[in-house]
Amino acid sequence: MARVRRWAGTAAGRLRQGWAPALEAAVAATIAWVVAARLIGHPDPFFAPSAALIVLGEARGKRVRQSVEMVLGVAAGVLAADLAVQALPTGTGTIFLVLLLTIAVMAGIGASSTLTVQAAISALYLVVVAAPQGTTVPFRFVDALIGGAVALAASQLMVGRDPLAPLIAEARRTYGDLADLLTRLDDALCRCDEQAARAALERAREVDGCVERFRTAVQACTESLRLRVRKRRHLGQVEEVEATCRQLDYAVRNIRVLARNGVTLTRLHTATPPELGAALRALAQAVRAAADALSTDLVGRADADRYAQRADEHAMEAVRIAAGLLRTDPPLPVVMIVGQIRATAIDLLRGVGVDDAAVLGRVDEALGLPCG
Repeated sequence: MARVRRWAGTAAGRLRQGWAPALEAAVAATIAWVVAARLIGHPDPFFAPSAALIVLGEARGKRVRQSVEMVLGVAAGVLAADLAVQALPTGTGTIFLVLLLTIAVMAGIGASSTLTVQAAISALYLVVVAAPQGTTVPFRFVDALIGGAVALAASQLMVGRDPLAPLIAEARRTYGDLADLLTRLDDALCRCDEQAARAALERAREVDGCVERFRTAVQACTESLRLRVRKRRHLGQVEEVEATCRQLDYAVRNIRVLARNGVTLTRLHTATPPELGAALRALAQAVRAAADALSTDLVGRADADRYAQRADEHAMEAVRIAAGLLRTDPPLPVVMIVGQIRATAIDLLRGVGVDDAAVLGRVDEALGLPCG
């Protein structure tokens, strides 16, 4: 029963995260079918909703040019299949030729393997199930264009009036997950609980996916801003967020190593120094302040610098507390954790825009290392 409850909770969480893309795909495919069937008058507009689903599945968060190439690739593949079916009798040779032409077109435009397979399946459907009956009108080519155009329009409409909002939400979520991870690790170390520390390590491995979603949100926001003239002034801010995302990725890797050493420390069955918990709590506060700095900067509020300063203060506090542990001849896992606290603090401060040289010098000075 416990396993079933965990599965149900995981499924519910995935549904909460995925309902919007599912609704977007369903609405876009339906609209594409209505346009092709009612406005164009195609009696079997199978490829219109298919193209919409393919583009929405492959082009989210990518550049508009690449999205358009995917639309044209699907349409060109369908057109090649349509023309081959018109010119040749249905049979094994026609199936081979149609599949060869479709796959060659998709490979030529650099389509992904998923998109290539989808286009090939669509072409196979055209040959085997829905072969044209004496008409030379390229309905399916038009259907693919309609579906792709509707998908691109839907992907922008779902963003709403504020294309920055999804990015801000994803940033808060990613930083929040990282701060919660540090809190869970602190709790495990305070109780010297190896199982809890292992659970925190597993969670640290999952946070990589959060960073990847954050990176995708940055790409999607950039794409939306380029399509909206009045919002293009935010492009510079989003480019800075892209650099922040790289630093956050480094911080996540450091915390994963930190968590691994935390598991090793719990195996020693010795009391965890209270200073270590204080350093981890200060580091978690720095992560949350960095999230506030990023979010407020994106919405244009004037207090972004104040949050960045708060992140700086908490990160430096974490390093100073950790430095005190090195003077007590701690076990090796504690030394390793201190090193990861240092590296994470550096990455967080670089992420909020602190100068590289200044960060390294101040952090190493706080840790008691020789500078310069």
